[in-house]
Amino acid sequence: MTDLPMTMTKLFEAGSDYEAVLHRPQAYEAVRTVIAQLDRGEIRVAEVIDGNVVVHEWVKHAILMWFRVNEMQLIEAGPFEYVDKLPLKHDFGAAGVRVVPGASARFGSYLARGVVLMPSYVNIGAYIDEGSMVDTWATVASCAQIGKNVHLSGGVGIGGVLEPPNAVPVVVEDDCFIGSRCMVVDGARVRRGAKLGAGLILTKTTPVIDSATGEEVARGEIPERAIVVQGTRMKEFAGGTFGLPCALILRYLEEGQEHDKLKLNQLLREHGVVS
Repeated sequence: MTDLPMTMTKLFEAGSDYEAVLHRPQAYEAVRTVIAQLDRGEIRVAEVIDGNVVVHEWVKHAILMWFRVNEMQLIEAGPFEYVDKLPLKHDFGAAGVRVVPGASARFGSYLARGVVLMPSYVNIGAYIDEGSMVDTWATVASCAQIGKNVHLSGGVGIGGVLEPPNAVPVVVEDDCFIGSRCMVVDGARVRRGAKLGAGLILTKTTPVIDSATGEEVARGEIPERAIVVQGTRMKEFAGGTFGLPCALILRYLEEGQEHDKLKLNQLLREHGVVS
């Protein structure tokens, strides 16, 4: 247990025979130690290092092991009752997090100081950095990584991924704006300062096209400071010509314009898109 990464990997690889590695009480304590570190933000499932998303597989192993070593339990929160294997987070006030009634965050997710949760949901392994807002009915699924000063607007769905353990989660970097009802899933990435117009669907295979040139600049990755909306690209099939979804870059913000919401709304309205 002095080497938690190795212990988690051994427990995970043992599957249902994990007690051959550690008896259940010891396995539970080891796994809970890792989940508690996640909860405090001392470790994280993934992070951007030298421009690349690096996944710490052993942390995912710990999350998956939690559901093997833990029992279902009754959880009461005021008038609400839950039955689950994972408790809810607590001590939001001490952490400097604002949580509006109706919001729910599971133990093992991290909320940095200044985060605001409107009635919303944050799952285990998610990391939300300082000053970010999760707006009404938005969801941040397991292992998703959200940067500083990010606004996830109403109804946004940030996808999660636990298996396979080496799968890259959704990453939304600092100073991004994700418009209402956007879906960012399947390991997609939104780089620093980008703004997504309402209703955009972004997966890791979604073509990202520059409207100025018509060229595909990426797949499933929004460039820095790009203003992007949902688009349609026509493609020929045996049965006819059909429109396939794409992410369309309208323009790029200049350095320092990331936080000018009035300017952003004006640009989106010029193209018939609301934020």
